[in-house]
Amino acid sequence: MYRYKFTDTEINKLLKENLVIIYDTREQKNDHILKVFDEKGIKYKRQKVDEGDYTGIITARPEMGISRDLYFNVAVERKNSIDELIGSIKDADRFEDEFNRALAKGIKIYLVVEEKDGLQNMRAGKYRSEYKPKALWGKFNSLEDKYLKGSTFVNKDDSAAIIYSKLYYSIRNLLKNGEIDLEEEENQ
Repeated sequence: MYRYKFTDTEINKLLKENLVIIYDTREQKNDHILKVFDEKGIKYKRQKVDEGDYTGIITARPEMGISRDLYFNVAVERKNSIDELIGSIKDADRFEDEFNRALAKGIKIYLVVEEKDGLQNMRAGKYRSEYKPKALWGKFNSLEDKYLKGSTFVNKDDSAAIIYSKLYYSIRNLLKNGEIDLEEEENQ
């Protein structure tokens, strides 16, 4: 296996010029996120994402030894509210199946919930579901411990920045640590 470690200058160039955020074809009502990406000049495209709703790639850069797009084992799962999160938790089989697939593939998943007071609302039972707060709190913490790299509850206006930051810095760290198998990418 051939691993390559990029210099800081190369990493900065790749992130600035070749980072593209991929959002899943099933992702709905994300115009507020795409609007911010457009305003900030962040490149993105719609494509099927198997685990999570967003991921990032570095597009091919042959002069730097990257003959094809590089995909990374990092994703962001976005929920538009605590109610959507609870709906997913209640449909535990589907939700956990997705997380189990990610875990088996070594994919780091971050959860972003677009409800700033989501944790407090979850603990206080301020949601539409009849799920008991204590049971919900336990299930959420169990899922987070087992599958997630972290959870962030944000205002809807901040979700694009958080999604981008989670992906940018995860990919940056993978590039810095040389955790890219260029040979494997070329053989796929």
